[in-house]
Amino acid sequence: MSHPTPANTPAAAAATADAAKPSNFLRQIIEADLDKGTYAQRRWAGSPGDAAHHAAGTPDPAKIRTRFPPEPNGYLHIGHAKSICINFGLARDYGGVCHLRFDDTNPEKEDTEYVNSIIDAVQWLGFDWSQSGNDKPYQASDYFDFMYRAAEYLIEAGHAYVDEQTIEQIRTNRGDFSKPGVNSPYRSRTPAENLAKFREMKAGEHEDGSMVLRAKIDMASPNINMRDPAIYRIRRATHHHTGDTWCIYPMYTYAHPIEDALEQITHSFCTLEFEDQRPFYDWLLERLTEGGLLASPPPRQYEFSRLNLTYVITSKRKLAQLVYDHKVSGWDDPRMPTIVGLRRRGYTAAALQMFAERIGVTKSDSWIDYSTLEGCLREDLELKAHRGMAVLNPVKLVLTNWDETMGAGHLEPCSLPALPHPPEGTESPVRHFTIGKEVWIEREDFEEVPPKGYKRLFPGNKVRLKGGYVIECTGCHKDATGKITEVLATVVPDTKSGTPGADSVKVKAAITWVGVADGVPAEVRMYDRLFLDAQPDAGGKDFIESLNPNSLKVVTAIVEPSLANAKPDDKFQFERHGYFVADRVDHKVGKPVFNLAVGLKDSWGK
Repeated sequence: MSHPTPANTPAAAAATADAAKPSNFLRQIIEADLDKGTYAQRRWAGSPGDAAHHAAGTPDPAKIRTRFPPEPNGYLHIGHAKSICINFGLARDYGGVCHLRFDDTNPEKEDTEYVNSIIDAVQWLGFDWSQSGNDKPYQASDYFDFMYRAAEYLIEAGHAYVDEQTIEQIRTNRGDFSKPGVNSPYRSRTPAENLAKFREMKAGEHEDGSMVLRAKIDMASPNINMRDPAIYRIRRATHHHTGDTWCIYPMYTYAHPIEDALEQITHSFCTLEFEDQRPFYDWLLERLTEGGLLASPPPRQYEFSRLNLTYVITSKRKLAQLVYDHKVSGWDDPRMPTIVGLRRRGYTAAALQMFAERIGVTKSDSWIDYSTLEGCLREDLELKAHRGMAVLNPVKLVLTNWDETMGAGHLEPCSLPALPHPPEGTESPVRHFTIGKEVWIEREDFEEVPPKGYKRLFPGNKVRLKGGYVIECTGCHKDATGKITEVLATVVPDTKSGTPGADSVKVKAAITWVGVADGVPAEVRMYDRLFLDAQPDAGGKDFIESLNPNSLKVVTAIVEPSLANAKPDDKFQFERHGYFVADRVDHKVGKPVFNLAVGLKDSWGK
């Protein structure tokens, strides 16, 4: 990300520079704030901090600040990819900065493995959080000292109290949508008493779960989230970053708005499930701002609809179940909706960015068909992926007159463009291969008794071997069970593609093939959708029951020599079959492994 630079009319300049991007309600909110100068007087001290810290800084060079704040307790998925594109994309488009922040307030579920995977995912998607003076991600655990200080302030100001009820009692006394909550018997303690108890919690003098610190708001509020929510709990657990320094940890709903404020976030974008938490977000920042702890104006939270993608689940718990129950090979299984899985499947960062842009941003929940995601990948790879021929279900084709026509043992060099539509002003790379007496063809390209309209190989019919010669089928050989073991044909001389005689014989079909002499065996993994049900876990359904038993088929294919030189992550169009990627884990030169990324057209359910 480039460092933000001043603009004369921020909203107008951004709109002009980004005229091709469709507007949405988030863009309209940002543009309105820029035009009104809502955050124009903010100061930035070069790092997160409280009100005094930023007051000593300079005017913030970032027009806006957004953030992507994942909890490092699992691998990111396609829904996170949408959020990454929104937050980093909007910051980029409006001369701002997007912070990558690890919301690591729950020590029992977090791990540096997930931290590293998140960093890798954001960078792979093409985004950067660096800014002048800092190129490292932020983490909530760095703010634990301030969060504790803010909690003591709330206690002293009469806005928080220590509750010693059991979890069950708190839950019962909270009430529900039809009845108000009941005040805790500990709610009337004095600030001095609460402060002493809270300090005992911090000192480790009480058992886990024996007491919590709660905000004192309104137990009769129609919004249950405002009925004195817990903001600190006792939890003896080693934190991956702070170790055993703390035995009390802030609750997410308390920590998150503070993190935003310390980082001078202007627009805090999140999904709709946090909409009911917004009143507490605002309440907490108002209390801490009026107390002089945090800079003004505080951040504002805005919600958009989460991604609902057909044939996919995005619950981290359910994705973990697939991994730990060995329904898939791991978090990066190409059937998984995780970013590492999509990447291994052959999805590109550009395709995921295109998908996020295409589905847009709304406040209403809706389902996006999986074919929309696949279409973005096809569109991205169409002009980029080198072509190659691969035979996935091979049967040998013998050209019975080759030796006398072309010469015994002769191998004729052939070539085809690797890119049919190279970028303007460039020439396509060329792929080279040979044809000889024996070639591999797809088993489906021969029918002894052809159905009506069949145009490929059958006795008496002529076809072109793509990039090679016209041939005429003469029959086949079978084994004792009747299975075809060889297809027989004769080569028509002087009909090689690209030569003057290429058009001397008219044919109705050209088929793909690979020479026996230079073809290379390859493992090809034919992936399909992981679930048969478009909404596998909707309405409390057991998503395991809708697993697709045919979501992976492994075949031994024969590929042309240009494909044998592929490097991991290289992407190709196997002509007539679809787009494939050299597997980034198992593919090796000399032992190629390719994954089906997406077919050439949407054929699901057809």
